Amino acid sequence: MSTPPQDQPLWRPDPARAATAQIVAFQAWAAEHHGAPAAPLAPVPTDDEAAARFAALHAWSTEDLSRFWAAITEWFEVRFSTAPESVLADPAMPGAQWFPGARLNYAEHALRFGEAPENADKPAILHLDETTDEPVTLTWAELRRQVGSLAAALRERGVRPGDRVSAYLPNIPQAAVALLASAAVGAVWTSCAPDFGARSVLDRLQQIEPVVLFAVDGYHYGGKDFDRADVVAELRRELPSLHTVVHVPLLGGPSPEGALHWDDLVSDTAEPVFEPLPFDHPLWVLYSSGTTGLPKAIVQSQGGILVEHLKQAALHLDLGPEDRFLWYTSTGWMMWNFLIAGLLVGSTIVTYDGSPGHPDTGALWSVAARTRATILGTSAAYVIASRKADLHPGRDLDLSAVRCIGTTGSPLPPDGFRWIYDEVKQDVWLASVSGGTDVCSCFVGGVPTLPVYLGEIQAPCLGAAVESWDVQGKPHTDVVGELVVTKPLPSMPTGFWNDPDGARYRDSYFEMYPGIWRHGDWITVTSRGTVVIHGRSDSTLNRQGVRMGSSDIYEVVERLPEIAESLVIGLEEPEGGYWMPLFVVLAPGAALDDSLRARIRTTLRSELSPRHVPDEVIAVTGLPHTLTGKRIEVPVKRLLSGTPLDQAVNPGSVDNLDHLRFFEQLGRDRRS
Repeated sequence: MSTPPQDQPLWRPDPARAATAQIVAFQAWAAEHHGAPAAPLAPVPTDDEAAARFAALHAWSTEDLSRFWAAITEWFEVRFSTAPESVLADPAMPGAQWFPGARLNYAEHALRFGEAPENADKPAILHLDETTDEPVTLTWAELRRQVGSLAAALRERGVRPGDRVSAYLPNIPQAAVALLASAAVGAVWTSCAPDFGARSVLDRLQQIEPVVLFAVDGYHYGGKDFDRADVVAELRRELPSLHTVVHVPLLGGPSPEGALHWDDLVSDTAEPVFEPLPFDHPLWVLYSSGTTGLPKAIVQSQGGILVEHLKQAALHLDLGPEDRFLWYTSTGWMMWNFLIAGLLVGSTIVTYDGSPGHPDTGALWSVAARTRATILGTSAAYVIASRKADLHPGRDLDLSAVRCIGTTGSPLPPDGFRWIYDEVKQDVWLASVSGGTDVCSCFVGGVPTLPVYLGEIQAPCLGAAVESWDVQGKPHTDVVGELVVTKPLPSMPTGFWNDPDGARYRDSYFEMYPGIWRHGDWITVTSRGTVVIHGRSDSTLNRQGVRMGSSDIYEVVERLPEIAESLVIGLEEPEGGYWMPLFVVLAPGAALDDSLRARIRTTLRSELSPRHVPDEVIAVTGLPHTLTGKRIEVPVKRLLSGTPLDQAVNPGSVDNLDHLRFFEQLGRDRRS
C-alpha cells in the first residue's frame, strides 16, 4: 500500500465491527447508570467524531475516578465476597486506597468462564513449543481441575495467604496453573524465566524469601536443549526459606532428591477453593530490570490487577470468549502476566515456549497461523527483524484470523507500521501500546473504535490520566515532554518489597514531581489525541537545549541494511561540551568504512535534523541488553562517564557483560 498523507490514517475500523466493540456497549451502559457521556455511534462516524467521543469518555474516566472504577466492577460483575466501603478512600499518590473493606480473589475470576457446563470442553490454553506442529489443548474443565488439585496440595503443605510462591518456568501451561493455584490460596506469586542465570534469579527471589519453588529441569530454545539442573540446585542451596520444591520435567529429567513431581500434585479431582482476600492483598511481585542495583521488587494487588486487566483486555483490546490471544513473552516479563488476563474475559490464551526466530525469523507468524490467533502481540524489535528479513507473512501464511496486532517493549517506528500494513494485512488493527512493569498494564494503547495513524499510539487508556509535562511541570501538546500520570491507577504498586517506609518507592516515581507519577519516558501528546513515545527520558539526548529521543535515531539508522542494531549516548562533558557517539553492530559482511559513516550521517541529517548526527560512529561486536531484551542506555552512559562497571550496573541483570566491558574501557581511554 502507498503511505497516506500524515493527516490521514493508515487504518480505520470497520463501522459494523466498531459498533459492536465492548467499549461502545460499556459507554452506553455507563452513561445510563454512572453519568458517563452518552455517545451513540453514527453508522459511519468521521475520524474527528470517533476521536471526540473517545476523548469525552476518557475525560470522564479520569475526572471521576470513583464512578468510573465502580462502573468497571459492575460491568464486569466483579465478585466481591465482602462489598467495599467505598471506591477510592484516599486519592493521594503514593498510597491511594482502592475499594477499602472489599474482599475477592483474582483466580476465581480467571476461572469463572469454565464454571458453565457449556464451556467445559472449550480450550482455555493452547500450547506450542519448537518441537510441536499442532497445539496441545488444555480445556477450561481441565484447567479448573488442575488448579483445584494444586491449590489443595499447596494448602496441605502449609502454604497460607501472604506466603511467597516462586517459579523458574518458561511460558508453558504449568506456569499458568501454578500462578492461579497460588492466587487461589492467597499466596504471593513471582516468576523468573529459565534463561536467567542463578545470580539473576537469586537477586530477585532472595528479597522475598519464597517457601515454594516450581522449577523445570531445562528448556528448549533456538533448536537446542538447555539443562538447568545445576541452576535449580544452586537456587535450592541459596534459598533457605524453601520448604517445597516442585519438579516440572520439561526435558524428561528425574526429580531431584526431595522434590515433588508436578504430575503428582495435579492428579486429584478437586474444585478450586478461593481464599477471600482484601482488595490490596499482594497478588504477585514483578521486578524492574535491575540495571542500577538490585531489581526493585514491585508488589501489585489482587484487586488492582483484576480491575485494571479486565478494563485493558476487554475495552482496549476488545478481547472476548471468541478470541485466541497470543502474545510472545517469557515469564520474566510483565506481558506474561497480562497474557493470563485473557482468561479473565473468557478468551483462549496461546502460550508459546521457544524462539520467535527459529527455525527462521518467521516462526512467530507461523505460530499465529497454526493457532488461528485473533490477537497477536509481539515486540517492535521482532517487527523490524521481520522487515529486515524480507518476510511476507500475509502472502505466505494464513493469517486470516488475525484481527489485531499488538506491539510493545520499545517504540514501534513508522517503518514498522508501514511494513505491517504492507506485508501482514491491510485490514488489521495495529494496537501499539506502552506502559510498564510498574503497573503491569498500559498507560497508552489501542482503542478499537479509533483510526491508526503512522507512528502514533491511538490514545491514553481509560482511567489513566496521562499528560506530557515540560521542565516546569506544565502540561503541553505537540511537544516532547515527561510522561506523567496525575491521578492514581488501581494497579500502581502497593509498594516495593522490603521498603517499609516507602522511601525507595517514592524516589522511583514521585521525586521529580511530588504527588505525580513520573514514569521516565519521553512522550508527545498530539493535538488529535494520539501519543508518540520517544524512549526513556533518563537517557534522552539533549543537544543545545533541544531534546531528542534515541528511538528516533534507531529507527532511521537500523533501516540501513548494513546496521543490525545501534545505541546512541549523549554525554555531558565537564567543560560544558556534549559528546554524542553512535555505536553500531554491523550486519554480516558489512564494514564500517568512510562510505557507510557518511551515509549514516547524511541519512540522519536529512530524515531528522543536523542535531541528530552523531559526533562519532563506532563499530562494536555487540550491545548489552537487560534479560528481557531491552537495550541498555543509562549504564553505558555511566561507564563512559567513568563509573566502574560494578557501580554502573548490576552484572546479573545484563545478558553479556563483555559488551559492557568495552564501554568501561572506552570510558577509561577517554579520560586518560
